[in-house]
Amino acid sequence: MQTLARIPFFKDVTDVPFDRFDRRCGWKKCDEGETVVDYEDTSSDVYFILSGEVRVLIRTIAGKEIILADMRAGEFFGELSAIDDVPRSANVTALTRSELCIMPATVFREIVFASPGCCDRVLRLLAGRVRELNARLAEHTLFDLKHRLYSELLRLSHPRSGHDGERIVTPPPFHHVIAARIGCRREQVSRELSALAADGLVDKTRGGLVIVKPEVLEFRLAEAMRNEG
Repeated sequence: MQTLARIPFFKDVTDVPFDRFDRRCGWKKCDEGETVVDYEDTSSDVYFILSGEVRVLIRTIAGKEIILADMRAGEFFGELSAIDDVPRSANVTALTRSELCIMPATVFREIVFASPGCCDRVLRLLAGRVRELNARLAEHTLFDLKHRLYSELLRLSHPRSGHDGERIVTPPPFHHVIAARIGCRREQVSRELSALAADGLVDKTRGGLVIVKPEVLEFRLAEAMRNEG
């Protein structure tokens, strides 16, 4: 049975009568490459990802893409338009076959206003996203290309199991995707990654891109920040 109780966001929530809201939500399966919402779309639904992965991006008139985020099962998007009723600020496309719960803005607002726990989770999520965007804005303002790349690799990575001190980006990122994240060309990313590999700082494996010495990248970022000061 399709129910909001399946959605990770509502885990351990006890003050929401899910059966009252279930019938007011929709459930959709998307194919890989399918547009879920488009830039400046006037819809205001909130989308909860039950399975799969989507990409949030801005596409310029010239066709250049700026990737804002990749989102996976357990996350949700579309809450800004549900809050302020302003057209969509980005495009969202399914990267893989995905299953989504589509919640009308009226339902989203009712739940948030009625449940202190849900309200707290939404506020914390929005605060986290603002902080991340502030950090990325500072990086674009203060850092050159290679330091923006260091920062993005560290942000995308997680500790590598069984290899103390190492981190890994998995699956290995496409160079054009990283370029769209940090505002440069694919060739520039390829050149900088080759330089990191030559220095023994990264290593590409079948499972992902290994950051062999993340502390070196962190030191370089700290040095760059001090020099800006």
